[in-house]
Amino acid sequence: MATTALTKRFCAGVACANEAGTLQCPTCLKLGNAKSFFCSQDCFKRSWVGSPHPPARHLSTLTHPLRRPPPPPLSKPNILPPPSILLPQYRLTSGLPFFAGNQQSEHKAVHKTGSRKTPTFIQSLADRLLTPDPLVVDPVTGTTNPFPNFPFTGSLRPHYPLSPRRQLPPSIVRPDYAEDGIPRSEYRIGASMRKITILNEKEIEGMRKVCRLTREVLDIAAAALAPGVTTDEIDEIVHKACIERDAYPSPLNYNHFPKSVCTSVNEIICHGIPDGRPLQDGDIINIDVSLYHGGFHGDLNETYYIGTPAPSTIRVVETARDCLQAAMDIVKPGMLFREPGNVIEKLAKERNCSVVRTYCGHGVNQLFHCPPNVPHYAKNKAVGTAKAGMCFTIEPMINLGSWRDKTWPDDWTSATVDGGLSAQFEHTLLVTEDGYEVLTARLPNSPGGPRPIPAEELQK
Repeated sequence: MATTALTKRFCAGVACANEAGTLQCPTCLKLGNAKSFFCSQDCFKRSWVGSPHPPARHLSTLTHPLRRPPPPPLSKPNILPPPSILLPQYRLTSGLPFFAGNQQSEHKAVHKTGSRKTPTFIQSLADRLLTPDPLVVDPVTGTTNPFPNFPFTGSLRPHYPLSPRRQLPPSIVRPDYAEDGIPRSEYRIGASMRKITILNEKEIEGMRKVCRLTREVLDIAAAALAPGVTTDEIDEIVHKACIERDAYPSPLNYNHFPKSVCTSVNEIICHGIPDGRPLQDGDIINIDVSLYHGGFHGDLNETYYIGTPAPSTIRVVETARDCLQAAMDIVKPGMLFREPGNVIEKLAKERNCSVVRTYCGHGVNQLFHCPPNVPHYAKNKAVGTAKAGMCFTIEPMINLGSWRDKTWPDDWTSATVDGGLSAQFEHTLLVTEDGYEVLTARLPNSPGGPRPIPAEELQK
């Protein structure tokens, strides 16, 4: 897709913020540095004699993507940070950032630098680490990648700016973190992490209701999936569906997460932030929906195919689906919370896939996340035993390649370290006297559903 670089030219003179004219240093031109422009003769003279001047190839950064100031405290949760916080801004020409450490005593030093035929190792390393790529605007969507210097592991890129935070009617009951992003009720359980809540009959009915609503919202969002639909549009659909059910979208402002749903595409393992990227044929997307209603949270996610999937795509998605089912099949009173990981990893390895270790299933009830922890990998050290009345999620994340992950600079989006595809499925479960109940179970008309894995993929 065609892109347009933001290439506004500024003067190369020392401490000069003027736009550059057409005046260029003749010696720099001979050395092949065609980017050394000045605003006036006087500015060029000051830079030539006795004034500091940046090396040839200038890029003056107002906000470097890897050195951004921390955002201001969100004391007013309905007001977004200023655009400079959400999207790095640059004065662009090309080359190195204009840092004080790059200054020389005179412009002649530029010619010495430019006359070197082969850059030193240190120069090459500095160019690689310190030179941000130009911010580019997609001419179709009008979006841009706010982290141009980040070493992404796959082909997916964020598409900013994000849409403004979506509002809710005052009548909707909110969890404790809705205003300031701090889930204090979860922090208070730190001293009793091994105590797992057992719900009474009234509380179980509350969980059944919110989980039923959660399923409804996920199905509405999944029905809208198609090539060309953006993940931000999915977020809007989820947000409106929550309001229609008098429910709060649990992810919204949870530890300052900016959206109402997590949308994780292709190599994104989890916690993808909805943005302006249109879905494409061959993509996969995980939609992670959570609702707060009646004092309880429901948690559910599924991975869906967009258009026609590749055979290996089907293998990883269906393996994730089957891993969840295999783990649920052993849930009953007396099950150790470390046991689902053994079942999940055994099946994943049989399909030549790996299991993410960074994230795990969790308790869910009046709190969004609470004990127990339910790891998805084998030989884990999880503590605790399942008892009737406990509610928790199992949500294995299965990768085609390495199990390791890497987090984007937004501090949320988790990607596979090698750029391979990742798929996930999740249910909220209630332990019963003789087994389990899937509180977020699929309905007969739920979108998506399993596909057969191609025979050649099962032989890998």
